[in-house]
Amino acid sequence: MSDRINIRGVNFCSISLPGAVETLMSYLKEGKQAALYTPNSEIVQMCIDSPELYDVINSAEVIVPDGIGVVKAGKILGTPFEHGKVAGIEVGEKLIEALAGTDYTVFFLGGKPGVAEAAVEKLSEKYPGVKIIGCTDGYFKKEGAENDKIIEKINESGADVLYVCLGAPAQEKWIFANRSRLTNVKLLLALGGSLDGYSGNVKRAPKVFIDLGLEWFYRLICDPKRIGRMMSLPKFYFGTIKHKLTNK
Repeated sequence: MSDRINIRGVNFCSISLPGAVETLMSYLKEGKQAALYTPNSEIVQMCIDSPELYDVINSAEVIVPDGIGVVKAGKILGTPFEHGKVAGIEVGEKLIEALAGTDYTVFFLGGKPGVAEAAVEKLSEKYPGVKIIGCTDGYFKKEGAENDKIIEKINESGADVLYVCLGAPAQEKWIFANRSRLTNVKLLLALGGSLDGYSGNVKRAPKVFIDLGLEWFYRLICDPKRIGRMMSLPKFYFGTIKHKLTNK
């Protein structure tokens, strides 16, 4: 396991994209259950504002910085990320590539009706030999009888790897509450809107935006309603500077 970098109370792994996939595969081969979380600055700010979330987020075995704001915070705090941003959507796809041709099986949970099915179709075409053996949308009550049926469906599938795409922090809370009930699943990946990306329903930012650390800006242009959520970014940025100066 890689070294940890603490960013405002969240214990990130100092790891590259290939390193994250290699680590996940090692857990899988050893038969050990592990979760991957991919917090950005918005999620870290959620923890700062609601400290009970720290136990949930820090419970994951692999935590990668999926956001330029977290990477910048590392520099501000004097604990830089050697490998920079590690995008969850890319970890998820590279893992599918690594699983292709193996006997390990995958289940997709999340998205609007039809999105997971489309993601299965696109990824199966792109990575022949990958065994995606089940999927279901994210429109179910996260506790009680409906949740029990989802758990049962996943368990009956026998899937080794579960992609949980319910949005943050709902997906992390769901994994935290239910991972012990998933009898065969070894890897649980909290990957937000990744199924929308894999299905082609939502396009990622052009490479130039990603390289410049402006993927968030591209997403805001495409969906101006995100402006409310984006207000957490300056709060996190300036809060991190104050944290550095006051050591609080």
